[in-house]
Amino acid sequence: MRLPIIILFLVTSAYLSSTADDTKDEFAVVLTLDQSNFTQTLTKHHFLVVDFYAPWCGHCKELAPEYENAASILSSNEPPITLAKVDANDEKNKDLATEYAIQSFPTLKIIKNGGKSIQDYKGPRDAQGIVAYLKKQAGPASTEIKSTEDGSDLINGDNIVIVGIFPELSGDKFNAFIALAEKLRSDYDFAHTLDAKLLPQGDSSVSGPIVRLFKPFDELVVDFEDFNSDALEKFVEEASTPTVTVFNNDPKNHPYVIKFFSTPNAKAMLFVNFSSKPFGAFESKYHDIANEHKGKGISFLIGDVEASQGAFQFYGLKEDHVPVIVINNDREKYVKPNLEPDHLESWLKEYKDGKIAPYVKSEPVPESNDQPVKVVVADNFDDVVFKSGKNVLLEMYAPWCGHCKKLGPILDKVAVSFAKDTDVVIAKMDATANDIVHEDFEIKGYPTLYFKSASGKLLKYSGKRTKEKIIDFIKNNKDDIAQQDSRKEEL
Repeated sequence: MRLPIIILFLVTSAYLSSTADDTKDEFAVVLTLDQSNFTQTLTKHHFLVVDFYAPWCGHCKELAPEYENAASILSSNEPPITLAKVDANDEKNKDLATEYAIQSFPTLKIIKNGGKSIQDYKGPRDAQGIVAYLKKQAGPASTEIKSTEDGSDLINGDNIVIVGIFPELSGDKFNAFIALAEKLRSDYDFAHTLDAKLLPQGDSSVSGPIVRLFKPFDELVVDFEDFNSDALEKFVEEASTPTVTVFNNDPKNHPYVIKFFSTPNAKAMLFVNFSSKPFGAFESKYHDIANEHKGKGISFLIGDVEASQGAFQFYGLKEDHVPVIVINNDREKYVKPNLEPDHLESWLKEYKDGKIAPYVKSEPVPESNDQPVKVVVADNFDDVVFKSGKNVLLEMYAPWCGHCKKLGPILDKVAVSFAKDTDVVIAKMDATANDIVHEDFEIKGYPTLYFKSASGKLLKYSGKRTKEKIIDFIKNNKDDIAQQDSRKEEL
């Protein structure tokens, strides 16, 4: 299971509804879209922002008033910027949610040129921040630096800025740079200039063509001269990633943390108390190791215990494990608690040599498991699901999930209906507190239900979540164990 990166979107209660009717769209602040009017709306708006939300989602409710306020401000912007919303939880909009790869709520998409350009919204979640971000996205992908004031205003040492330096603002290399800026504009600030002397750092004698990347970490300034589109994009990706990502309460570091967890690399995470005496030794040693492993498929993060409680919960760590290192390669996790700075290098070598056993997060196995719906944890997963010889319907849920809470009483009734059928087990597992080590069980949302028959057949349940439908599904797919045993005796 991939680590869920929780990015808090904020926003409203009083959306103004609209339909495909032109007069209603004209007066709505946030357009209400669905499958019936979505495509038509795309053709009418050059720059459209869509909030894919679910009515039960707390973050969606928080985002709503900010989004509404931003829509009101942007309604008079030039060029026009239109904000809309889609209830992605509504059955009639499921195809839209699939088309736009909506996997969590809320998800915001910027859709331009009638759907020809689609990008994720990666800006702030307050009204003023939304307005500023969208105005920038609607404007030129790269701004021209014409004075030292322009340069110092844009390049202030707090963020990543990518500047193209050119002898003239035309030609293949300039066009390649602008194409890169258009493609990556939601992630970085881009600018171009005819004079490197207007920039606050770096060699001021160059005349270009050259791409100069400014960043607030590591070597601060990096130049690149290859204008091949793939090479340029790879350069930006690698140069804009810290050698060691810092995870603390400083909001300036949060974009790099998000980027760290988005990489396909294995992720090495060292959690230390930043105010402790050993922190300096850990930091120095960890940076040395990270530099040695650049480009070798491992990304490195150092996290302050105070800011890392969400990660601790996800990985099943405890504060008495600190200092602790975790390596997650998307398939398995490896954990070394209570380590010393000198342990880092040797433990990492053991991991790479395959000498460390994976770590499996599990709640305690219940001492009593006599409720109608049995409790499954990682440590008894095999025993209940695979080795019991039963037909098992397993719900994988999250405690905070509204749909899971609604399904709970229904599964209780299903379990009661099979109480006299010893061949059938109805079970549930908190998928946020237990690792699922079997690759065949894939979770993309909550709740997820799987059925494993007594003979080993594994099916994902995607029907209606009613008592009757679930019971019918089990009856139609379960194996009769008594018949199986009699056949074995005959053989």
